[in-house]
Amino acid sequence: MAQFLLTCLDKPGALEIRLANRPAHIDWLKSHGDKVLMAGPLLGEDGESMIGSVLIIEAESLEALQAWQAADPYAAAGLFYETSARPMKWALGKGPQA
Repeated sequence: MAQFLLTCLDKPGALEIRLANRPAHIDWLKSHGDKVLMAGPLLGEDGESMIGSVLIIEAESLEALQAWQAADPYAAAGLFYETSARPMKWALGKGPQA
């Protein structure tokens, strides 16, 4: 298993889409708890406005991660205008150690 940093940026003005789909998104993430090492909203400069999502996910490959992420209720609702996935290795912090 590899670890990936997944960053998803919301379309401008899409807060209603985010809020309407948030319960389904959170339930979906919880149902994949073995893969989700960290997840939370990405905040704007004001420290309060949700402007995207950031996740650390364990997956077999980048392709597997992308297929998994496409099933996210946020992605299915068209919330994101940009997503980025990069391999990473957890070195320090309260998560899984390398």
